[in-house]
Amino acid sequence: MQFIDQAEIEVEAGNGGDGIVAFRREKYVPAGGPSGGNGGKGGSVFFVATENLQTLLDFKYIHRFKAEDGGRGGPNNRTGANGSDRIIPVACGTSVYDTETDELFGDLVEPGQTICVAQGGKGGLGNQHFLSNRNRAPEYALPGLAGEKRLLRLELKLLAEVGIIGLPNAGKSTLISAISAARPKIADYPFTTLEPNLGVVRKPNGDGAVFADIPGLIEGAHEGVGLGHDFLRHIERTRLLLHLIDVTAEDPMGNYQTIEQELQAYGRGLPERPQVLALNKMDAVSIDLDLEEFASELRSLRHAPVFLISAVSHNGLEAMLQEIWRMLEETGARG
Repeated sequence: MQFIDQAEIEVEAGNGGDGIVAFRREKYVPAGGPSGGNGGKGGSVFFVATENLQTLLDFKYIHRFKAEDGGRGGPNNRTGANGSDRIIPVACGTSVYDTETDELFGDLVEPGQTICVAQGGKGGLGNQHFLSNRNRAPEYALPGLAGEKRLLRLELKLLAEVGIIGLPNAGKSTLISAISAARPKIADYPFTTLEPNLGVVRKPNGDGAVFADIPGLIEGAHEGVGLGHDFLRHIERTRLLLHLIDVTAEDPMGNYQTIEQELQAYGRGLPERPQVLALNKMDAVSIDLDLEEFASELRSLRHAPVFLISAVSHNGLEAMLQEIWRMLEETGARG
């Protein structure tokens, strides 16, 4: 399945139906009077969150959505039919923005959550509404009002409790395949992961927590360099970040600082998000790096728990997960 996490579409609510001019024409009723009915209301456009979708792929092929127009009024004071609303299902985690003003209409996080993005036009009044002592036979009615039109930008931000972050080739895909049933593409070159992978990791109590293997980033990602915002946007909703550092890299501390600088530059609450640091590939490290000393240095910098792990051999994963469960429980209780 292709992962699409951004889309631009046009929505148009239905126009209101026109009111009409009509008069009663009945036998034995010499002064029937005006009887033109009102037009029906135009349908509105709604988004509704559903668990049945995981991407915005449908919007790659369909870019325009219109609700039904209201019906024209009828004689004998009959009101026209209201237009049907247009209901558009989207994946949970979708944010809806007005493209022109950048206004956020809403975040569709919970299944069944609904927002209206375009109101249908009101129906026009028939001539019955203009009857007065001065005008006993009004010969005019009002047209229906136009429905709202909008250009919208949809952004899907993954709903995961834990976001796995780190530079390309830090071992994120290997880690998520080791702790969950997810089977992402894994290879020994940068940017193997070009789209987020989700994996459910089982807690000791039997519940599951969703981990997201986020595409790696490079320096300047907050400005859109490399995979840029495709990385950063997806960790906005996470409760905890698992920062993976490749200790076999040429400069592990520099790699750590690169990620931290990108989080700081991007903002939006990410620098303050609780973190667990995992020094990966511990069983392949060169003798030039003292892992315990490096871990101690990181603890003093970040004030976060640091674990020595190997995603390949599964060393250290259990202790790391126990700390993640504890922190998730703590942040959940605090929230």
